[in-house]
Amino acid sequence: MKKYLLALLLLFAFPNALFAKGGVVTAADPRAAEAGREILRKGGSAADSAIAMMLALSVVEPQSSGIGGGGFMIHNDGRTNDVATIDGRETAPSSASPRLFLDASGKPMPFIDAVAGGRSVGVPGNIALAARASARWGKLRWSALFQPAIRLAENGYQVTPRLAEALSRLKPLWSDFPAAQAIYWQDGRPKQVGDTVKNPALAALLRKVAAKGPKAFYAGENAAAIIAAAGKSKRNPTVITRRDIAAYRAIDRAAICTTYRQYRLCGMGPPSSGATTVFQILRMLERFDLKALGKDNPQSWHLIAEAMRLGYADREKYLGDPGFVAVPVAGLLDKTYIASRSALISPDRSLGNYDAGIPPGAEPRTAALSSEVAGTTHFVAVDGNGDIASMTSTVEGPFGSQLIANGYVLNNELTDFTFAPEKDGAPVANRVEPGKRPLSSMSPTIVYGPDGKPVFAVGAAGGKTIIMQVAKTLIAHLDWGLSAQDAIAAPNIYFAGDAVLVEPGTALAAMQSQLAGFGHAVVTGRMSSKANAAERTATGWQGAADPRSEGVALGE
Repeated sequence: MKKYLLALLLLFAFPNALFAKGGVVTAADPRAAEAGREILRKGGSAADSAIAMMLALSVVEPQSSGIGGGGFMIHNDGRTNDVATIDGRETAPSSASPRLFLDASGKPMPFIDAVAGGRSVGVPGNIALAARASARWGKLRWSALFQPAIRLAENGYQVTPRLAEALSRLKPLWSDFPAAQAIYWQDGRPKQVGDTVKNPALAALLRKVAAKGPKAFYAGENAAAIIAAAGKSKRNPTVITRRDIAAYRAIDRAAICTTYRQYRLCGMGPPSSGATTVFQILRMLERFDLKALGKDNPQSWHLIAEAMRLGYADREKYLGDPGFVAVPVAGLLDKTYIASRSALISPDRSLGNYDAGIPPGAEPRTAALSSEVAGTTHFVAVDGNGDIASMTSTVEGPFGSQLIANGYVLNNELTDFTFAPEKDGAPVANRVEPGKRPLSSMSPTIVYGPDGKPVFAVGAAGGKTIIMQVAKTLIAHLDWGLSAQDAIAAPNIYFAGDAVLVEPGTALAAMQSQLAGFGHAVVTGRMSSKANAAERTATGWQGAADPRSEGVALGE
């Protein structure tokens, strides 16, 4: 009876969380989480479960992610606690050039003019990533992982408030995108909450890839569909070739790892800026006793804001695709360099100016802002053997390029490149180049305890705010001792121009005047927030989902 009452209490206290003795999954959509749980219950691994969730999200959360986009996965081997990552980031086609997003006068195009249509489409990476993860860590047959997504596409699913909101917002744009309308509109209007979406074209493609493997995606009829969608687009038509698509490869990359207090943290390296920037922020803060200061102290948030601005300054200058630019990862995380950056942080006064530093090994380069729209999705799977798969997946902005190929949304990932290829006469690290992968803020992370075993896995969605959602969640969990659920729910902080941006209606917003007392300009503003996490507790793994989202955690 006591156990029953405790379970009931936990359910009411943490409606988005799940305590489980076996495996656990968490995703931003309940139907995707159910797909992941189904695979675990059939004996699948964490990687199998994550792949099934990625495929299901392609169907039910098309505004955020899918097989027409790309992602990053970080994986823990439950036997050895070895960590590995796979880069499934999209690539620019061979027709792309550094001038891709410049207008006739040589100036960067307005973002809104560049995002819709073929110009923004990169070669998708998620199917190649899934195939690589399945080969390395999978237990079930490849075809089994597709079955939940196929059922959802064939039988239909109901539109949720988040999807309805995205559809309504894009209504003025979709007069130029009849293929998207054909799936997501009815009776001459965007589908609304409770309407049913069926996607037979996507179901047919998923069946083909399930039966024939990734070549069915990267060659043949599907390659032709991508080429046609991008090349015949009413807006920004562009050339993608069969060779561009067939040449795509997901890349095994070494995880970027560092220490923070008594923990070891591992994440995704370039072309993700996630691990380097999150870890810089944390390590700049390490000399401050955040635990003693606590979550309700404005000084804690002042310190976080200062480290944030310094970390992002380095991000904009040095991060890019390591296949094209030398990224000084070791220098950015160098102990002496971090100490010099941390020394710029005053406990009681804002710095005011936040220029990039000069880390060891850095080449002469100029800083330039890149665009990254708030979109994306994250999901975590932990299986009964201790394997963990933490994956962030994206089509970039809401419904990506707005283009459809075989029922799925094609990404607008190329707008994550910096539009201006040069600044002050120096090349920009994140400039467009053929075959290059654009810089990303996706930050899938796994944390290891003093015993060397994983204790936490986290990631988020929301463009450049991803880095701060993950950093904040890690601070809230590791320093302030909050549960995974409460750590995700803690207030978000970011920046808007020269001002610190705080989440309205939160305890942090109530500190606005105190933060201003440190010299910050402070504004409140809505931020996209969609994080998912899992933590190891004394009674098993606990999943958590952002209460601001439609996400859930489910136990095996």
